[in-house]
Amino acid sequence: MSESGVVVWSELMTTEVEKAKAFYGKTLGLSFEAFGESNPGYWLAQLNGRPIWGIMDMTRKPGGPSGWFTYMAVDDVDAKVKAAEAAGGKLCMPAFDIPTVGRIAILEDPTGAIIGWMTPIPRA
Repeated sequence: MSESGVVVWSELMTTEVEKAKAFYGKTLGLSFEAFGESNPGYWLAQLNGRPIWGIMDMTRKPGGPSGWFTYMAVDDVDAKVKAAEAAGGKLCMPAFDIPTVGRIAILEDPTGAIIGWMTPIPRA
């Protein structure tokens, strides 16, 4: 289990997936693999066959700029959400599970910044 507050995942949210894959593939030597049939429009950036971050296709949710999104590890998403709300944070997306990944919630901190908190499923 990762320590609370440690960045455990990042993803690029963009409407130009192919352009992003070409850029990061060429400049960083990464390869890309679709993240299963149950989550269309999501790609795993891989280095030496190991997933290191993701790309989320935002064409179905247009209107926002491309940007990076960060997830921090927490030991218990549901308990940490309650603590965050008590400390002035706001819940943007209730906790949900992604098989093989973990349990995630999206919050807004008191400064207005949006962050993902994740209790990751331990990896081998």
